[in-house]
Amino acid sequence: MSREQRIARLLLQINAVGFSFDKPIQFKSGILSPVYVNNRILPYHPGIWETLIDEMTDMIDDVHIDYDVIGSVELGGVPHASVVGFYLGKPSVIVRKQAKDHGMKEQIVGGSVKGFTVLLFEDLVTKGGSSLEAVKVLREAGATVNDCVSIVSYCLPEAKKAFTDAQVELHSLVSFSIIIEEALKMEKITEIQSEVLYTWHRDPHTWTKKQEAL
Repeated sequence: MSREQRIARLLLQINAVGFSFDKPIQFKSGILSPVYVNNRILPYHPGIWETLIDEMTDMIDDVHIDYDVIGSVELGGVPHASVVGFYLGKPSVIVRKQAKDHGMKEQIVGGSVKGFTVLLFEDLVTKGGSSLEAVKVLREAGATVNDCVSIVSYCLPEAKKAFTDAQVELHSLVSFSIIIEEALKMEKITEIQSEVLYTWHRDPHTWTKKQEAL
């Protein structure tokens, strides 16, 4: 069993991946989806979380990413990135979605990134907007950002293009297609439901419009 298959099964086992065909979930972007991912529940399952962290550190080592600091986008990626940083003995920073209007008014929390290469950590990549906004903030602060790692990626075409245009390589523990394959094997979904999911994945915008017209 591959790393992706193992991670997919663990996420499905604790219902970090769920399905909602009758009442699709609405993403922040407005897209409706019959599938959702909630990696924020992982700390509630410490044994599985530990396995996932081990797999993440192994993946980072396998792809030979060069970095000095681990950065995470608030809020979802923060606990995972912090633990990975601790295990690997690397400093960690948090990139806020916007600077606070009080206190130190900083958008990057933890320390300076100027002159350092930052490995960005996300729990989930959908369209890539929040990740690449964090890349912009880090680069404006003087950091070099070449890579982003995530637990799950939907692997949507527009996200792939956005990361390519930003010259950032995305590395994910598990992709959408593997999650669906394993969900089918585990009988979490039916063959018909898997086809719905693949149809959504090919063109989520058209799928959303059809749902809104119902």
